[in-house]
Amino acid sequence: MRLTRVTLFFIVLILGLGFFRLIDYLLQDLEFQTLQATEESMVDTANILAGYVETGGSLAGLGEIFDNSYNRDIEALIFKKLKTNVGLNAYLTDDKGIILFDSGYPKNIGEDFSRFRDIRLTLAGKYGARSSRTDENDKNSSVMFVGAPVHKDGKIVGCLSVYKAQADVLPFVQERRRDIIFATIFIGSGIIILIGAVFIWLFRPIGQLTDYARSITRGERRSKPAVGLGREANTLANALHDMRESLEGRTHSDKYIQTLTHELKSPLAAIQGAAELMDEDMPAADRAHFLENICNQTARCERMIHRLLELSSLEAQTHLEHSHGFDIVTLCKKSIGQMTPLAEANDVTIKPDLPKHLPYKGNELLLGSALNHLLENAIHFSPKKGEVLLLLESHETEIILTVQDQGEGIPEFAAERAFERFFSYRPDDGTKGNGLGLAFVKEIANLHLGRVNIFTPKQGGTCAFIALPLIPENR
Repeated sequence: MRLTRVTLFFIVLILGLGFFRLIDYLLQDLEFQTLQATEESMVDTANILAGYVETGGSLAGLGEIFDNSYNRDIEALIFKKLKTNVGLNAYLTDDKGIILFDSGYPKNIGEDFSRFRDIRLTLAGKYGARSSRTDENDKNSSVMFVGAPVHKDGKIVGCLSVYKAQADVLPFVQERRRDIIFATIFIGSGIIILIGAVFIWLFRPIGQLTDYARSITRGERRSKPAVGLGREANTLANALHDMRESLEGRTHSDKYIQTLTHELKSPLAAIQGAAELMDEDMPAADRAHFLENICNQTARCERMIHRLLELSSLEAQTHLEHSHGFDIVTLCKKSIGQMTPLAEANDVTIKPDLPKHLPYKGNELLLGSALNHLLENAIHFSPKKGEVLLLLESHETEIILTVQDQGEGIPEFAAERAFERFFSYRPDDGTKGNGLGLAFVKEIANLHLGRVNIFTPKQGGTCAFIALPLIPENR
């Protein structure tokens, strides 16, 4: 992906430099070409007027031509620019370069213009043209001059020059500049958008799938990423998802077979031993004791298998299912009602500290089951006449469900392993739980993108909590 980004960067850079060079060339060449075209038409005009003088046209007649043209009403829309007047002038000199006629500046008549390039070269039989500023400090004050020779008896007897201010041409140049700049920006933007679309369409899904594959390696459970409508990306996403389910299925099967076999050894051995002893002649009290032991161990196996199936089902889920909105305060009250009989049987009181109302979106059934597990553990570890605190707090980014008992507390080593499968810590009466309850709670929290923890606070007892993140729709 890094090489792809670097490649795309250089492609965009090369395109940008190319477009910059292109637009710079077009803009610089535009004015030159426009002036060239204008000069070409001025050459034609100069030679037509020179031909008029050669055929006997008088200076008065030449003046009438220009006066009439200046008085004409013109409305010519040329490339979006409206032309309303004639912008071309002319002057005529003799063979010495003395001005005989000037349509634009009559005061120049009698002046010696032989020093100017258009007059000097034309009288010498060459092509004469020049560009001069009327104001040396203003580059837009330039005037173009083009000369044409006037012949008589095969000799050059004068020069007729036409001249035109470049300011008459510049609006066309500026208009074309805007068109070129707009077209270049439009095309360049289209190419950049196309490259961006290709990046988003192809490379962004690849990045998402790479992260998804890495999460599989880390053992995280993430739902299959939404990679858009691209056929190739979706095919790869489905293949990764199927591979993950296949691998996890095999891993889970092997893992649960091994752990279940290990954990069932103890209760099955107890059942077998009790059954063998019951074949012997023994007092009725002893027989009843062994029969009770068989029933207890059978119930333990049944609970373990049931809890293991629940945990296996949760771990197989890649994302939270059956999510809906509900009041988490009502859920807490419901759990308290379900756990009250057990609390009364153990002479323990459940003390709630709940707000009036707290909406949340998640799987209500799973969260209720997780809360019941925490309350059940707290009740079993509480002393007689003890209290179990159920605290619900809402913070800016998460909701925290805390269950705290008044027992002896959980040691640090046990707290570190409390959420592992089949780890059970029961120091009070020597009995051993199945070690799946807290693992079940952790899986439920993970599916809600939350976290769990258990520790001994300073005031004693054991404190366990579930922290659920508040996504925007839950705020």
